[in-house]
Amino acid sequence: MPIQTPICDFGKKAVPFELKSTDKKIIKLDDIKGENGTLIMFICNHCPYVKAVAKDIVEDYNTLKELGINAVAICSNDAVNYPEDSFENMIKFSNSNSFSFPYLVDETQEVAKAYDAVCTPDFFGYNKNLELQYRGRMRELKKLIPVRSGESDLFQAMKQIAETGKGPKEQIPSAGCGIKWKYD
Repeated sequence: MPIQTPICDFGKKAVPFELKSTDKKIIKLDDIKGENGTLIMFICNHCPYVKAVAKDIVEDYNTLKELGINAVAICSNDAVNYPEDSFENMIKFSNSNSFSFPYLVDETQEVAKAYDAVCTPDFFGYNKNLELQYRGRMRELKKLIPVRSGESDLFQAMKQIAETGKGPKEQIPSAGCGIKWKYD
């Protein structure tokens, strides 16, 4: 059974971070803040829910960036126990899916904890003031196959945020594999 994201905590501020990207650059929140909004996605390489929507994420982002929305993806999974989520495999996953946004590694898992990320994918849509306005799904999935009928929930929400600064009041939670936490 997939884990679902909690209800959007409207107005909660984005937490600053500084993480290494798959192109080996250090990326900070300020580096990716969009003029009209910012999308922070917690994903990983092995999750079937992420794999199901990876193409949609890239297609939506390529249109959203024209609306002044920037995005970043973060992998916080334990790569020791889940080697498919290793940094080397993150590079391959980013390349094979033609990511046009930075893909960052959260080795300490501190960023995922600071955001209260619970699953992959977990989408956090912020307005231009970095106030949370969306914590919902990409789009409906039926047996891990995206239902493509018009624009995705994520795209519609981020477009609304870019235009009005506010996210939709009604949001359907994202669902996916739980983040693979490191246990001591």
